[in-house]
Amino acid sequence: MSITEKISPVFRAFSSRNYRLFFAGQGISLVGTWMSQTAVIWLVYSLTNSALLLGVVGFAQQVPNFLLSPFAGVLVDRLNRHRILIGTQILSMIQSLALAALAFSGTIQIWHIIVLSIFQGCVNAIDMPTRQTFVIELVEQRENLSNAIALNSSLFSGARLIGPAIAGLVIAAVGTSTCFLIDGVSYIAVIIGLLAMRIRPRQIASVGKSDTVLRKLKEGLVYAFGFPPIRSILLLIGLVSLVGMPYTVLAPIFVTNILHGGPQTLGFLMASSGLGALVSAVYLSSRSTIVGLGKIIAIAPTVFGIALIVFALSKVLWLSLIAMFMLGSSLILQSTSSNTILQTIVEEDKRGRVLSLYTIAFISMATFGNLFAGSLASRIGAPNTLVISGVICIAASIYFSRQLPAMRQIVLPIYDRMGLLTERHL
Repeated sequence: MSITEKISPVFRAFSSRNYRLFFAGQGISLVGTWMSQTAVIWLVYSLTNSALLLGVVGFAQQVPNFLLSPFAGVLVDRLNRHRILIGTQILSMIQSLALAALAFSGTIQIWHIIVLSIFQGCVNAIDMPTRQTFVIELVEQRENLSNAIALNSSLFSGARLIGPAIAGLVIAAVGTSTCFLIDGVSYIAVIIGLLAMRIRPRQIASVGKSDTVLRKLKEGLVYAFGFPPIRSILLLIGLVSLVGMPYTVLAPIFVTNILHGGPQTLGFLMASSGLGALVSAVYLSSRSTIVGLGKIIAIAPTVFGIALIVFALSKVLWLSLIAMFMLGSSLILQSTSSNTILQTIVEEDKRGRVLSLYTIAFISMATFGNLFAGSLASRIGAPNTLVISGVICIAASIYFSRQLPAMRQIVLPIYDRMGLLTERHL
């Protein structure tokens, strides 16, 4: 019996050796990453007791993504993605170990965190679009691409479930510094996995004298925003990230001022969000077809908006945990479904540039959201800030739903040509 026959349909992308190596290495590393992220927001709030500075730190980490990702997308389409990823993982490891050294020495200050957050943001600006586009080189059978993308989300969500929960216990026991050290060491696993891969050389189009970075960047922007399905998906996820994603940086305020908890409570809330994300990712992994994801993208922001409002108004832990579960679940439904459709319909030579725009929409728009939400929360309170965000998410979901029939008419012929169309709806 071949390895493909032994693997459950939920894990069919594991039939590719390179993908198995990638999955295993990332699984270990991402747990460390989520531990570090949880430790950072707790450390910042402990040092400053400031909602605004929580937003500033989030802004510092994400603004390089917004500024650099479009240019990174051009490079990802031109260069060896495998080598780029090895480099970004080494740099990320250095950043985490620097945080650990400062924290262990007792000399860490808020400006250290901001500077290292900017550095990590610059690395992520290159790493994220590279990682997204690299998946297609890891999966030997094109029909398993959607499964690989969903499994990546499962991996991310599983780490999001385990990492914050462990971080809460570690912070309570020995402090934030150990979380940073664990994160730094965890990068060794993904670097080993990348070095063990056997990657076939990718055909890269030759670059002419007229093919400047700015020209190729403009070409990618015109393509993405000139194609209605790509444009609508990017704008929706960008808006949800802008107004909705800051709930993560505001969470310590709810933990201390409303729920009267400590780092364990923060860990439980983040873990609940991660559990919801994991459940949704596993569901998407089990789907046998891409058809139907458009409706999921349309509905998910409404669920997300309602969950934001519930979390903002909750004064008891059990209800806040349920709201966080729904936040994580609906966010992954939207983001993973969006990623899958984009990866399916995009032209291969523009994949890196489109996925860099996806990175901006999903990750970098939270840059401005973190800063704005932190500032607004310091004036009108964190609960009122999230209620407003929830209402905006619901309105955006309704607007996208009205556009869905027109987008269906454009996308269905593409699915049909690719042999993916088994039912006559998105």
